[in-house]
Amino acid sequence: MGNEEGARDQEWIKSIIPHREPLLLVDRVLDIEPGQRIVAIKNVTADEAIFQGHFPGHPVMPGIYLVEGMAQAGGILLLHDDPNRKNKLIYFMSLDRARFRRPVTPGDQVRYEVEIVRRRPNHCKLSGRALVNDQVVAEAICTSAMIDR
Repeated sequence: MGNEEGARDQEWIKSIIPHREPLLLVDRVLDIEPGQRIVAIKNVTADEAIFQGHFPGHPVMPGIYLVEGMAQAGGILLLHDDPNRKNKLIYFMSLDRARFRRPVTPGDQVRYEVEIVRRRPNHCKLSGRALVNDQVVAEAICTSAMIDR
């Protein structure tokens, strides 16, 4: 396991990326291999605000939230060892090959697996998968830009 210190909790995550509730979509980081990959989880609960409208009586996590969760995990990977991370933001530039395989509902634990495909000083291409019970529920390739705040 690349992360010798064990799983990283939400307070640690908040020290890396600027996202906050209700749009913080990573609960724990299980593994990081710097410059290569990250594995993180999101516990999907029935009391999340999105389920009030998507869909009442049949709650389903929007697919774009799964993509956002993968992007947040990727942001943690890109920023966690950057000493200047408090002065950086990561923006989506493009999203390719997004696929949604099955619904994610309250009670599911989503596992994000994100790898760096290509990295340049201010741009990065990431490949991500979201899994529930070892089954792929979503996948995508995104390109991001790192900018100064």
